[in-house]
Amino acid sequence: MLRLIQTGMKYGGYGSTPFVFEALKNVNLEIAPGEAICIKGPSGSGKSTLLNILGGMLKPTEGEYQYQGESVYCRDKDELAELRNRDFGFVFQTFVLMSEWTVWENAALPLKYSPRPKSVHASLIRNALSRVGLTAKQENLAKTLSGGEQQRTAIARAIVNDPRIILADEPTGNLDSASGNQILDLLFNLSNEGKTVVVITHDPSVAARFPRTICIMDGQIVEDHKI
Repeated sequence: MLRLIQTGMKYGGYGSTPFVFEALKNVNLEIAPGEAICIKGPSGSGKSTLLNILGGMLKPTEGEYQYQGESVYCRDKDELAELRNRDFGFVFQTFVLMSEWTVWENAALPLKYSPRPKSVHASLIRNALSRVGLTAKQENLAKTLSGGEQQRTAIARAIVNDPRIILADEPTGNLDSASGNQILDLLFNLSNEGKTVVVITHDPSVAARFPRTICIMDGQIVEDHKI
Protein backbone atom coordinates (compact mmCIF):
# COMPACT_ATOMS: atom_id res chain seq x y z
CA MET A 1 0.00 0.00 0.00
CA LEU A 2 1.20 3.49 -0.94
CA ARG A 3 -0.35 6.23 1.17
CA LEU A 4 0.08 10.00 1.01
CA ILE A 5 -1.31 11.87 4.01
CA GLN A 6 -1.88 15.63 3.68
CA THR A 7 1.22 15.81 1.53
CA GLY A 8 2.49 19.12 0.25
CA MET A 9 5.55 20.37 -1.60
CA LYS A 10 6.65 24.00 -1.37
CA TYR A 11 9.53 25.72 -3.09
CA GLY A 12 10.82 29.01 -1.70
CA GLY A 13 12.28 31.89 -3.67
CA TYR A 14 14.53 34.62 -2.36
CA GLY A 15 15.54 38.06 -3.47
CA SER A 16 13.83 41.41 -3.57
CA THR A 17 10.42 39.71 -3.77
CA PRO A 18 10.37 36.44 -1.77
CA PHE A 19 7.74 33.92 -2.84
CA VAL A 20 6.59 30.40 -2.11
CA PHE A 21 5.42 28.10 -4.88
CA GLU A 22 3.22 25.17 -3.86
CA ALA A 23 3.74 22.32 -6.30
CA LEU A 24 1.47 20.05 -4.23
CA LYS A 25 -1.20 21.03 -1.72
CA ASN A 26 -2.71 18.75 0.91
CA VAL A 27 -2.69 15.59 -1.21
CA ASN A 28 -4.33 12.48 0.26
CA LEU A 29 -4.00 9.34 -1.82
CA GLU A 30 -4.01 5.56 -1.33
CA ILE A 31 -2.81 3.10 -3.97
CA ALA A 32 -3.45 -0.57 -3.32
CA PRO A 33 -0.97 -3.36 -4.19
CA GLY A 34 -1.42 -4.52 -7.78
CA GLU A 35 -3.47 -1.49 -8.76
CA ALA A 36 -2.97 0.21 -12.13
CA ILE A 37 -3.66 3.92 -11.98
CA CYS A 38 -3.11 6.93 -14.19
CA ILE A 39 -2.32 10.39 -12.86
CA LYS A 40 -3.25 12.97 -15.46
CA GLY A 41 -2.99 16.71 -15.66
CA PRO A 42 -1.55 19.54 -17.77
CA SER A 43 2.06 20.65 -17.68
CA GLY A 44 2.89 22.26 -14.36
CA SER A 45 -0.01 20.65 -12.51
CA GLY A 46 2.25 18.82 -10.03
CA LYS A 47 1.96 15.29 -11.39
CA SER A 48 5.71 14.75 -11.88
CA THR A 49 6.40 16.13 -8.41
CA LEU A 50 3.88 13.64 -7.07
CA LEU A 51 5.56 10.77 -8.93
CA ASN A 52 8.99 11.78 -7.60
CA ILE A 53 7.64 11.72 -4.05
CA LEU A 54 6.07 8.28 -4.63
CA GLY A 55 9.41 7.02 -5.96
CA GLY A 56 11.36 8.14 -2.90
CA MET A 57 13.30 10.77 -4.86
CA LEU A 58 11.78 13.95 -3.44
CA LYS A 59 10.95 14.53 0.22
CA PRO A 60 7.71 16.49 0.70
CA THR A 61 7.81 19.62 2.82
CA GLU A 62 4.50 18.77 4.47
CA GLY A 63 2.58 15.64 5.42
CA GLU A 64 3.74 12.05 5.21
CA TYR A 65 4.33 9.32 2.68
CA GLN A 66 3.97 5.71 3.82
CA TYR A 67 4.85 2.49 2.05
CA GLN A 68 3.59 -0.74 3.57
CA GLY A 69 2.60 1.19 6.68
CA GLU A 70 6.04 2.73 7.30
CA SER A 71 7.17 6.29 6.68
CA VAL A 72 9.40 6.40 3.58
CA TYR A 73 11.32 9.55 4.37
CA CYS A 74 12.33 8.52 7.87
CA ARG A 75 14.99 6.40 6.16
CA ASP A 76 18.50 7.71 5.63
CA LYS A 77 20.01 8.24 2.18
CA ASP A 78 21.42 4.73 1.85
CA GLU A 79 18.22 3.09 3.07
CA LEU A 80 16.19 5.10 0.56
CA ALA A 81 18.51 4.07 -2.27
CA GLU A 82 18.19 0.42 -1.26
CA LEU A 83 14.39 0.69 -1.14
CA ARG A 84 14.22 2.27 -4.61
CA ASN A 85 16.49 -0.35 -6.12
CA ARG A 86 14.64 -3.26 -4.53
CA ASP A 87 10.97 -2.32 -4.73
CA PHE A 88 10.63 0.38 -7.40
CA GLY A 89 11.14 0.39 -11.16
CA PHE A 90 11.24 3.67 -13.10
CA VAL A 91 10.29 4.34 -16.73
CA PHE A 92 10.79 7.75 -18.33
CA GLN A 93 9.50 9.54 -21.42
CA THR A 94 13.01 10.02 -22.82
CA PHE A 95 14.05 6.37 -22.14
CA VAL A 96 17.32 7.44 -20.40
CA LEU A 97 19.34 4.64 -21.97
CA MET A 98 23.10 4.45 -22.50
CA SER A 99 23.13 4.78 -26.28
CA GLU A 100 26.49 3.03 -26.79
CA TRP A 101 25.52 0.10 -24.58
CA THR A 102 23.73 -3.01 -25.77
CA VAL A 103 20.15 -3.82 -24.83
CA TRP A 104 21.54 -6.46 -22.44
CA GLU A 105 23.88 -3.97 -20.75
CA ASN A 106 21.15 -1.39 -20.32
CA ALA A 107 18.76 -3.92 -18.81
CA ALA A 108 21.48 -5.10 -16.44
CA LEU A 109 22.25 -1.68 -14.95
CA PRO A 110 20.12 -1.90 -11.74
CA LEU A 111 21.78 -5.20 -10.85
CA LYS A 112 25.08 -3.38 -10.31
CA TYR A 113 23.55 -1.89 -7.17
CA SER A 114 21.56 -4.94 -6.12
CA PRO A 115 22.44 -7.34 -3.28
CA ARG A 116 21.35 -10.25 -5.47
CA PRO A 117 24.21 -12.71 -6.09
CA LYS A 118 25.95 -12.33 -9.45
CA SER A 119 25.20 -15.97 -10.20
CA VAL A 120 21.53 -15.08 -10.85
CA HIS A 121 22.09 -11.87 -12.83
CA ALA A 122 22.10 -13.48 -16.28
CA SER A 123 18.83 -15.33 -15.67
CA LEU A 124 17.18 -12.14 -14.36
CA ILE A 125 18.25 -10.21 -17.46
CA ARG A 126 17.11 -12.96 -19.82
CA ASN A 127 13.74 -13.07 -18.10
CA ALA A 128 13.28 -9.30 -18.27
CA LEU A 129 14.17 -9.15 -21.97
CA SER A 130 11.89 -12.08 -22.73
CA ARG A 131 8.96 -10.37 -21.02
CA VAL A 132 9.33 -7.28 -23.20
CA GLY A 133 10.00 -9.24 -26.40
CA LEU A 134 13.62 -8.19 -26.92
CA THR A 135 15.54 -11.46 -26.60
CA ALA A 136 16.55 -11.31 -30.25
CA LYS A 137 17.81 -7.73 -29.87
CA GLN A 138 19.89 -8.23 -26.73
CA GLU A 139 23.23 -7.57 -28.49
CA ASN A 140 21.99 -4.52 -30.40
CA LEU A 141 23.21 -1.09 -29.35
CA ALA A 142 20.46 1.05 -27.83
CA LYS A 143 21.06 3.81 -30.39
CA THR A 144 20.09 1.46 -33.24
CA LEU A 145 16.63 0.68 -31.83
CA SER A 146 13.28 2.19 -32.72
CA GLY A 147 11.55 4.40 -30.16
CA GLY A 148 9.25 1.58 -29.12
CA GLU A 149 12.17 -0.83 -28.74
CA GLN A 150 14.08 1.70 -26.65
CA GLN A 151 11.11 2.09 -24.32
CA ARG A 152 10.76 -1.68 -24.05
CA THR A 153 14.45 -1.79 -23.11
CA ALA A 154 13.74 0.80 -20.45
CA ILE A 155 10.90 -1.35 -19.10
CA ALA A 156 13.22 -4.38 -19.03
CA ARG A 157 15.66 -2.32 -16.97
CA ALA A 158 12.81 -1.27 -14.67
CA ILE A 159 11.67 -4.84 -14.00
CA VAL A 160 14.99 -6.71 -13.93
CA ASN A 161 15.04 -6.65 -10.11
CA ASP A 162 11.42 -7.83 -10.01
CA PRO A 163 10.19 -4.69 -8.18
CA ARG A 164 6.75 -4.43 -6.63
CA ILE A 165 6.01 -0.99 -8.06
CA ILE A 166 6.46 0.50 -11.55
CA LEU A 167 6.40 4.30 -11.85
CA ALA A 168 6.21 5.59 -15.43
CA ASP A 169 6.46 9.28 -16.33
CA GLU A 170 4.85 9.92 -19.75
CA PRO A 171 6.05 6.52 -21.06
CA THR A 172 4.23 6.95 -24.40
CA GLY A 173 5.01 10.64 -24.88
CA ASN A 174 7.75 10.15 -27.51
CA LEU A 175 6.10 7.26 -29.34
CA ASP A 176 3.65 6.82 -32.20
CA SER A 177 0.21 5.49 -31.25
CA ALA A 178 0.95 1.86 -32.18
CA SER A 179 4.19 1.75 -30.17
CA GLY A 180 2.50 3.61 -27.32
CA ASN A 181 -0.26 1.02 -27.15
CA GLN A 182 2.35 -1.77 -27.02
CA ILE A 183 4.01 -0.07 -24.04
CA LEU A 184 0.67 0.30 -22.25
CA ASP A 185 -0.10 -3.37 -22.92
CA LEU A 186 3.22 -4.31 -21.30
CA LEU A 187 2.45 -2.17 -18.26
CA PHE A 188 -1.01 -3.70 -17.91
CA ASN A 189 0.53 -7.18 -18.14
CA LEU A 190 2.80 -6.24 -15.23
CA SER A 191 -0.23 -5.06 -13.28
CA ASN A 192 -2.01 -8.34 -14.01
CA GLU A 193 1.01 -10.12 -12.51
CA GLY A 194 0.43 -8.26 -9.25
CA LYS A 195 2.72 -5.26 -9.64
CA THR A 196 1.50 -1.77 -8.76
CA VAL A 197 1.66 0.44 -11.85
CA VAL A 198 1.43 4.24 -11.72
CA VAL A 199 1.53 6.15 -15.01
CA ILE A 200 1.77 9.92 -15.45
CA THR A 201 0.25 11.41 -18.60
CA HIS A 202 -1.35 14.48 -20.10
CA ASP A 203 -2.90 12.39 -22.90
CA PRO A 204 -6.65 11.68 -22.43
CA SER A 205 -6.47 8.62 -24.70
CA VAL A 206 -3.85 7.05 -22.41
CA ALA A 207 -5.82 7.91 -19.27
CA ALA A 208 -8.97 6.36 -20.77
CA ARG A 209 -7.38 2.90 -20.72
CA PHE A 210 -6.92 2.83 -16.95
CA PRO A 211 -9.44 1.50 -14.43
CA ARG A 212 -8.57 4.34 -12.06
CA THR A 213 -7.63 7.90 -13.00
CA ILE A 214 -6.41 10.64 -10.68
CA CYS A 215 -6.77 14.15 -12.09
CA ILE A 216 -4.44 16.77 -10.63
CA MET A 217 -4.69 20.53 -11.19
CA ASP A 218 -2.62 23.27 -9.58
CA GLY A 219 -1.08 20.79 -7.16
CA GLN A 220 -4.37 19.35 -5.91
CA ILE A 221 -6.31 16.18 -6.66
CA VAL A 222 -9.58 17.34 -8.21
CA GLU A 223 -10.92 13.96 -9.32
CA ASP A 224 -10.39 10.30 -8.40
CA HIS A 225 -12.36 8.19 -10.84
CA LYS A 226 -12.68 4.41 -10.82
CA ILE A 227 -14.38 2.37 -13.50
